[in-house]
Amino acid sequence: MSDIVDQINDVHREVGSRRVGEPEEEARTVLLRRTYDAAVEDVWDACTTKERISRWFLPVSGDLKPGGHYQLEGNAGGEILKCEPPRLLKVSWVMGESPGLSEVEVRLTPGGEGETVLELEHVAVVPPEFWDQFGPGAVGVGWDMGLLGLGLHLRGESVGDPSEWEATDEAREFMTRSSEAWGTAYETSGAPADVAAAAVAGTTAFYAPPREDDAG
Repeated sequence: MSDIVDQINDVHREVGSRRVGEPEEEARTVLLRRTYDAAVEDVWDACTTKERISRWFLPVSGDLKPGGHYQLEGNAGGEILKCEPPRLLKVSWVMGESPGLSEVEVRLTPGGEGETVLELEHVAVVPPEFWDQFGPGAVGVGWDMGLLGLGLHLRGESVGDPSEWEATDEAREFMTRSSEAWGTAYETSGAPADVAAAAVAGTTAFYAPPREDDAG
């Protein structure tokens, strides 16, 4: 395996919860933190420019300014809630007709010389049966792949066609290890070991299901 899989260890992960909305509901939170060897202005540009977003994440359309709306191709859409260059971006994150609050906030701060610390926090009201089955890895694995893509992009590299890459052994290994890492973060947050293990199994089966030629 290449350093693509090793990059799992470059991300700090946290799982939590908080009360949101009126009337208040319990929301689940996942937080990822990673340091990139790039200036804050470059990372900000990569996260907020349509052309660059499409190169490391997904094609995006819409009016990318405060109060504007965006749509990621085949994925989430929503409203630009806050945009404070080059340090804070907050958007609503809506998949289809999914009910309940779901927001993503990206925070950038200068790290060491020429480095940027990126924090991504996803806060969402999640149906209990969905959380019980998948836990934080349901969105966590997807965000790990996003941060991987951003890191490669900032280095002038790419996994190529994402749909083709996700079928490779390397991608399946990456998603499996990401699922396991989110299981560890879930257990660290206070989840019983058997609950975290069940969530890992559900998430891994979703992202990297067994292949027919793996049987036997």
